[in-house]
Amino acid sequence: MSAPSDLQRAVERVGQALELDGIPRMPARVFAYILAGNQETYTARDFAEGLQASPAAVSGAMRYLADTRLVVKERAPRSRGDLFRLGDNDVWATIVRARLPLLEHMQAAIGEAITLLEKQPPGETHLGLARLRETWEFFEFARTDLSGMLERWTRWKAERIAAGEAQVSPA
Repeated sequence: MSAPSDLQRAVERVGQALELDGIPRMPARVFAYILAGNQETYTARDFAEGLQASPAAVSGAMRYLADTRLVVKERAPRSRGDLFRLGDNDVWATIVRARLPLLEHMQAAIGEAITLLEKQPPGETHLGLARLRETWEFFEFARTDLSGMLERWTRWKAERIAAGEAQVSPA
């Protein structure tokens, strides 16, 4: 067996970090392969060969990544196969932006829980109500700050690109 390439080692390191963040192992590895690889689009065969994984494992990973919108699936021209790519060049901003509605949904659910517990007699839900109110405030802060952060990121990246300092591509 040959020694792993630098790309394979990079994929495994990023894949492990994504796995620790809650992405299942094979989707994490495939996503890391897309991030670290030099191609714009990939086939299932590219992933199977590059990751030394079974076609079945790759297929499940691609379904997960497409369903969670981490990658875009499109038909390959003049082929029955599919191609997979990142949705855009600014993948992390896109991922964060896609999570904002989830924060809003969570905050709304917490707000409903607060309303329900406020109807309870005083003292019965004091501690839980206080924790829920703090949680609601946290989500309010996070939503507001993330929106501002995305705006600041866009400006920061544009300034670095204009100055020739960035190692990133424009979105």
